[in-house]
Amino acid sequence: MIRVFGKKYSIRRLFFFSGEGLFLFFSLVVVVAYRHGGDISASDILSLWPRLLLIVFVCLLSLYYYDLYTFRSGFNYVEMTIRLIQALGSASIFLGFLYFVFPVLLPGRWVFLGSLLVFVFLSSLWRYAYCWMLRKEWWTIPVLIVGSGTFSEKIIREIKDKSDCGFRVAGAVLDKVTAEDGAYGDIRVFNSFSDLSQRVREIGAEEIIVAMDQRRGRLPLDELLECKMKGVLVLEGETFYEELTGRILVDNINPSWLIFHEGFQKSWLMMATKRLIGTCISALGLFFSFPILLLTSICIKLDSHGPIFYRQERVGKDGKTFVLIKFRSMRQDAERGGAKWAKQDDVRVTRVGRIIRKLRIDEIPQMWNVLKGEMNFVGPRPERPQFVNELTEKIRYYDQRSTVQPGITGWAQISYPYGASEEDAKKKLEYDLFYIKHMSIILDLYIILKTVKTILFREGAR
Repeated sequence: MIRVFGKKYSIRRLFFFSGEGLFLFFSLVVVVAYRHGGDISASDILSLWPRLLLIVFVCLLSLYYYDLYTFRSGFNYVEMTIRLIQALGSASIFLGFLYFVFPVLLPGRWVFLGSLLVFVFLSSLWRYAYCWMLRKEWWTIPVLIVGSGTFSEKIIREIKDKSDCGFRVAGAVLDKVTAEDGAYGDIRVFNSFSDLSQRVREIGAEEIIVAMDQRRGRLPLDELLECKMKGVLVLEGETFYEELTGRILVDNINPSWLIFHEGFQKSWLMMATKRLIGTCISALGLFFSFPILLLTSICIKLDSHGPIFYRQERVGKDGKTFVLIKFRSMRQDAERGGAKWAKQDDVRVTRVGRIIRKLRIDEIPQMWNVLKGEMNFVGPRPERPQFVNELTEKIRYYDQRSTVQPGITGWAQISYPYGASEEDAKKKLEYDLFYIKHMSIILDLYIILKTVKTILFREGAR
C-alpha cells in the first residue's frame, strides 16, 4: 500500500495507471513508426518526446476527469467503454484546439487520431483484464476485523463498496456473543478472542483492524500483543478508516487521539505559500472572469429586485467574523424569518440564481475575500455565526474548523455531495478535520484540480 495525501491506495492502482500510460505512449510510437514505413530510430522518438508526452498527459487527465480510475462495486463494462470514448473525444477536441493555436506541437499528420484507434483497443483489453483481477481479488490484503457493532460494520461496508481499495475482509472476531452474525454477510465470523493468533493463520489475514464501539474492559490485549510480536500489523479502526476514506470519525475518537497522532502541523513556510497561491489564483480568476462577472451582474439585475451582490457575516479563522460576498442567487426576502439552511431545489432561488449555482459562478466574488486576507482559496467552508454556535454545542470538535482560514473550496466540498442539515455538517467536519491534519501545498493543488472537475461535471450543485 502507498499513502497519498494521508489516504491509502493499493499498489495495484499505481500499476494500472502506469500501465495505461505506457499503452498510450506505445500506441503513439506504433503510429509514428508506421508513418515512417517502419524505419524509425531512437533519436527520432527522442525528438518527438515532448509532443508525445503532451498527448499522454492530456489523455490521462481526461480519463481521470471522466472517473475512469475509480472502480466501485456495481460498475459495468458498457458504461466504462462509453466513458472511455467520451474521455478520448474530449481529449481530441482539446488537443485539436491546442494544435490550431500552436501548430509546432503537432507530432505529425494523423499521428494522434491514428494512435487513438490502437489505444482504444489496448486500453479496453487492459481495463477488462484489470476488472477481472478486481473480481478475483488479486493483490488484495486480507484483514481480520476485531469488534462488532456500528463501527466495524462501517469499515466492512467501505471495504466492500470500494472494490479497488486493496483490502478484503477475511474474517471478523466479535466482541459480543449476542451480535447479529447476519450483519457480516458471507464473512467468516468467530465469537471468541481465544486463539486469535490461530484465527489469523487460519484465514490468512495480514492485518488486524480493531474496531470496537467500546474498548474499555473488552480489548484482548494479550492476544493482540501476541499477534503483533509474530509480525501481524495491528491497526486502530479509527486510523484505518481515516486512511481508507479521507475522513476522521468524530464520534469514535477522543481528544488524546487527536493530540498524539501525527499531523496538524502548520509551518510558516507552508502557510505563506498557501497564502501566495490563493492570492495569485484569486487575482487571475477575477481578471479573466471579468466578462462573466459583468454579464452575471446584468442578468441578476434584470431577473429580480434587489442588490447584485449578497453580503453575509461568516466565521473565519480563530472565530473572527467577516463579511462574505457572493452573487445574489435568492430572492431579496429569502431569510425574512431568520437564518435557514439552503436546500436542494430551494424555492427561494431565482431563475438566474439556479443557473449560476449550477455553474458555481455565484462563488467567484469570494475571490475578493481571499485578496483581502479574510479567506484562502482552499480550506473549510465558512459558516454563519448562528449555525456555528448551534453546531459547536451539538457536534464534537466542530470549533476546530476555525483553526485554519476558511476557503472557497475544500476537501469536504470535493468529497461530499451538497447537503444542508446537522448530519451533513458532521460528515463535512470529518472531511475538514482530515484536511487540517494532512494540510499541504500538494493537497491544495489536488483539491483545486478536483474542484475544476466538479464544476465541469456539475457535481454537488445545489
